[in-house]
Amino acid sequence: MTTQSSAPDLTMIKARQQRTWAAGDFAEVATTLAIVGESLSEVAELQAGWQVLDVATGSGNTAIAAARRFCDVTGVDYVPALLERGLERAAAERLPIAFREGDAEDLPFAAASFDATLSSFGVMFAPNQELAAREMLRVTRPGGVIALANWTPDGFIGEMFKVNGRHVPPPAGLKSPLLWGTAERLHELFGDEVTSITATRRNFVFRYRSPEHWLQFFRAYYGPTLKAFEALDAAGQQALAADLIDLATRSNAATGNVLAMPAAYLEVVMVRR
Repeated sequence: MTTQSSAPDLTMIKARQQRTWAAGDFAEVATTLAIVGESLSEVAELQAGWQVLDVATGSGNTAIAAARRFCDVTGVDYVPALLERGLERAAAERLPIAFREGDAEDLPFAAASFDATLSSFGVMFAPNQELAAREMLRVTRPGGVIALANWTPDGFIGEMFKVNGRHVPPPAGLKSPLLWGTAERLHELFGDEVTSITATRRNFVFRYRSPEHWLQFFRAYYGPTLKAFEALDAAGQQALAADLIDLATRSNAATGNVLAMPAAYLEVVMVRR
């Protein structure tokens, strides 16, 4: 007699993810990541006047980078509070960005609406990876660009998620978002629908005063870390904190009494068939 494991409830998982990303204030973390959106906009060779979509925009890092290049930009996300932060940031720079509430797996746009579709550390977290990839392809015109920045499984963020997972296991049967940081998975998701895939491994460096400062910041503002600690009792929280401090200390590339942690990500540019 054999038993089959049931498929994960993606609707329930998505609702939980939405609550996770609404926890804390990811906009505080996103501010430190702004350089990634700038780099992605450059490597995508965005052209002034292009219609550009930033999927899972959060507080608008990549949308703002595209708007600085005189593109007509829309940012979409399923966390209203983060969209409000994006609106505030765009207004401060007088950038005319349209922010819309929406789901990466069901984008509220017609087919072939955009010259470029981008996402920095966003669409990779959609629970239905195949559907999210199909939606990015659907809204991008033939010959248009799809550009992504995705954390890798073997980089610092990948290691951090592994530590979290040892203390608070992820939902059974769910594909890891870190697969988006591998060329193999990108070819599975996009290969037949694009004419080229260029993937370049890059490092973003997290810079904090100390390992303890980094953990304090992430516990306060980064939803996945905040929720991991909330799921544990006092002893579990102490053990998770110790393991994360150890990881940060081992990952530190700085000299002196500061923290600089290189975190590998894959910068990806694809051309829609």
